[in-house]
Amino acid sequence: MAQLLYIAAALLMLVSLAHSYLGERYILTRLFKRNNLPHLFGSSDFTIRTLRFTWHLTSVAWLGFAALLIALAAPEFTHTHLLYITAVTFTLHSLIALFISKGKHWSWLLFALVSMLLLMCTM
Repeated sequence: MAQLLYIAAALLMLVSLAHSYLGERYILTRLFKRNNLPHLFGSSDFTIRTLRFTWHLTSVAWLGFAALLIALAAPEFTHTHLLYITAVTFTLHSLIALFISKGKHWSWLLFALVSMLLLMCTM
């Protein structure tokens, strides 16, 4: 069973990297060249930044799932491992949302709160 989990995790890692790279190169950059994007908060900048970080959050989530599968393959897997991996995943979500949106998209705060609550569960 462990080998199957490792293969599944490797596939998730590959699709995550491909999703971010190919999406940025072939979808997002072409989309952002359009002149009819919604103007939120005075310009299309917020829209562009929101689309960019949400695109990449999907890839980060898939990497988090890959980490969970790898941990699940280990005989010493516990629910604490699950909590730590999920907390790290949401910390990354928070940081990506914070920096790419320049703090304007408040999801970073909620992701950080989720991460802190999960870490508190490990104590």
